[in-house]
Amino acid sequence: MIVQACINGSRNPDFHPLIPSTVEDMVRDAVAVIEAGAAELHVHPRDRAGRETLAAVDETVAAIRQSCPGTFIGVSTGAWIEGNEERTREAIARWHVLPDYASVNLSETDAPGVMDLLHRKGIGVEAGLATVADAERFVKTEGHDRVLRILVELDHESDDEEAMRSCDGILSVLRKADVKRPILLHGYDQTVWPFVRRARVEHFSTRVGLEDGKHLPNGEIARDNAELVSAAVAIFWHM
Repeated sequence: MIVQACINGSRNPDFHPLIPSTVEDMVRDAVAVIEAGAAELHVHPRDRAGRETLAAVDETVAAIRQSCPGTFIGVSTGAWIEGNEERTREAIARWHVLPDYASVNLSETDAPGVMDLLHRKGIGVEAGLATVADAERFVKTEGHDRVLRILVELDHESDDEEAMRSCDGILSVLRKADVKRPILLHGYDQTVWPFVRRARVEHFSTRVGLEDGKHLPNGEIARDNAELVSAAVAIFWHM
């Protein structure tokens, strides 16, 4: 069980003024969230104009690793980042400063190919499942038993009850297939904290940060990523 910090995602400063969009910002927040109790990091590297790009992985991972030695660092491989399957694979193939893991969304067409490429480069795979269909595809995908962990991410549901039902369905598919990999469970916006609490009760890992939401459990807007992580750590270890 860990608390992972997801510090930026695809969010922009319109969502929160302290979204880290430069390498320097990401390093700043990486140091702060680790000090606040996060066990590892999930980041979306960006270019100097603030645009997400897989080409910035080497620079970003190297900078964070220098400031947070020994910390697990993960990145996204979301299809929207490069907007083309071939460019996505080419960008990953060019990585030299390797992240410890990378997230792959099973809803995306090329997910099996990206997973295979990451495995061949020695990068851990965090398999993202947002729907029951994703889970069913995952358990049929070659190499699914070698992933680092499964990311159950409920980010499209309209309310807590719907999100909980989706989670139940995904977990049911995994249990029926006798999947033994660790699970990290997280919500989005209004479902962030219900799923932090569910993760704690069911002994899963979880994540929080400005990628997933900006509100604290009491409804106030968090000052920054570190305050969100502190709140999650308090739930996880003092609930």
